[in-house]
Amino acid sequence: MTSNANELTERLRRRLESERREIEELTASELGRLGESSRRVARNALSSIERDTEEATGRMRALLLKAWLRPLIVGLSLWLGIFGGSWATMRWLWTRIETRIETAVDLDLGIEEARQTLTRLEGSTWGVALREIEGERFVVLPEGALADPLWRVDGRPALKLSNE
Repeated sequence: MTSNANELTERLRRRLESERREIEELTASELGRLGESSRRVARNALSSIERDTEEATGRMRALLLKAWLRPLIVGLSLWLGIFGGSWATMRWLWTRIETRIETAVDLDLGIEEARQTLTRLEGSTWGVALREIEGERFVVLPEGALADPLWRVDGRPALKLSNE
């Protein structure tokens, strides 16, 4: 069979057109698969990034909670220690002051009772007192009891007792 140049050219052009369409279809198919594969890889990467970000955020929250909680606990402990110590110190001081006030009142009452007893004793002994000075004993009499006393104690006449 003889063919002329035009037929050959036409066949060649159809064949090239057919191969071009086939290459375009094959390229489009490959590009579609490549696009789908790229989308899948991008989705996987995005979900991996989201998961990693969520995990990092969770760790950061836990770290921040610990970082915030530790100073809070230390601060509360210090506050309770200072408050409790101050309260206990004030309570102890209050008790000491009350005890001293009660002791002072008891001593004042004792002194007043002793003064009353001394006043009664002085009234019943007519102002006579017994004194010991440097190992010597004296009976101290009220002023004017002796006209010319040999001994005087605190400006009052006195009688010296023997050491026997």
